[in-house]
Amino acid sequence: MENKITAELVQELKGITGEDWVVADLSQMQSYLYDETELLIRPVAAEECVVVKPGTAEEVSAIVKLANEHLIPIVPRGGGTGICGAAIPTQSSIVLSLERLNRLVEYDEKNIMITVEAGVTLEGLLEELKEHDKIFFPVHPGDEGAQIGGMVAENAGGVRAVKHGIMRNHIKGLEVVLPTGELVQLGGKLIKNNMGYDLLHMMIGSEGTLGIVTKATLKLYAKNPCIGTLLVSFDSIEEASDVVPMILQEGITPLAIEYMDREVAIEAAKHIGQPYPAKNGSADLMFILDEATEDELYEKCGRIVEMCEENGAVDSLIAETTKDQRALLEIRSNVYTAYKENVADALDIAVPAGSVPDILKDINRIAKKYNTTSPAVGHIADGNVHNFLMLENGELPEYLDEIRNEMYEAAISYGGTVTAEHGTGKTRKKHMPLQFSPREIEIMENIKKVFDPNGILNPGTIVD
Repeated sequence: MENKITAELVQELKGITGEDWVVADLSQMQSYLYDETELLIRPVAAEECVVVKPGTAEEVSAIVKLANEHLIPIVPRGGGTGICGAAIPTQSSIVLSLERLNRLVEYDEKNIMITVEAGVTLEGLLEELKEHDKIFFPVHPGDEGAQIGGMVAENAGGVRAVKHGIMRNHIKGLEVVLPTGELVQLGGKLIKNNMGYDLLHMMIGSEGTLGIVTKATLKLYAKNPCIGTLLVSFDSIEEASDVVPMILQEGITPLAIEYMDREVAIEAAKHIGQPYPAKNGSADLMFILDEATEDELYEKCGRIVEMCEENGAVDSLIAETTKDQRALLEIRSNVYTAYKENVADALDIAVPAGSVPDILKDINRIAKKYNTTSPAVGHIADGNVHNFLMLENGELPEYLDEIRNEMYEAAISYGGTVTAEHGTGKTRKKHMPLQFSPREIEIMENIKKVFDPNGILNPGTIVD
């Protein structure tokens, strides 16, 4: 599309939302043009944009219809916490921020569900659920500034996926504005619904290319009151990885099972000024458990330690107090921030859980081939590995594309994926042919055309 933002279009947008909610001054819209994609690999944002902040789904619908009339792209924007460039407008666009759609619509106690507008942040949702102390929402991608609409669009995951799955598992209904402007309701409060094609689930993970989420109905769950954290150390990742399926087969499903290489854990602890508690071993598993009673919690913690020791664990500690639990989780949560200034790209490949030791070996082997390192941590029970490709002297290394492709190809060779939870966006799109056949990509492109005949919504994201 070559059409530009005109004064006439800006005035029409103001007529929809009110003058206060349209920003056309570049100096005032800078924070809306980028997300958290690594600085040196992110796409360059187009500066000829206008930011509009609708207050209702009906206003979103009117804006989309207007964009179709003018053939101007729309880039939906949530909290801007994505790291694959999906929210970056790469051509003259309407940047549609959903921040004003921040209302709780309904807490449904009988169906144990909550309906919120898309601009409600994860922090806001969790704060609301404090009023209902026996209920919780399980998905936590790490940044509580993420908006619920964005979490739907990205199919967000996080550390709790081993027990509770990802966003897709908890979304029961969506209100969506289609790319042609129609406002539709997909799904609802049903547990079962087998009528027609599943348009609801097509929206989840579509990164603002097939529709704009304006409301979401989410399934909630009973909260277990007793929480404990274990840190168990091994001499090798193989020993650590081998024990995970044994624990799951025992019928013990922790809230989270996280893998950390010892050097990475020490660096993260140092970064936040904390001592790292484990002294022996070179690879650590962090287990977070939630149980109904303290007896169940201690019994399962004891059984996990016992099984780990039978499989080569060299040390273990139990964080019993909330303070100690928070300290361990803070170390794990700050692995990325400890390396951030020197990261060229943060990968989030995934493989079948049993192949985690193999992919970690491959990551180290490939990094060594290029005379570099690639620090890694992972959601080991669901096979999701996060590893970093490092800058060289503050600049992108010449081999960045090659090393990234080799790691992706290694993951795919185990039946894995390029991206487990960060999304395709604009930066991962070029790697689609590594994972999909030309026919599969063609089908995706055709789906996009059916939903969005004018190519209005988030062009250049996922597919062309």
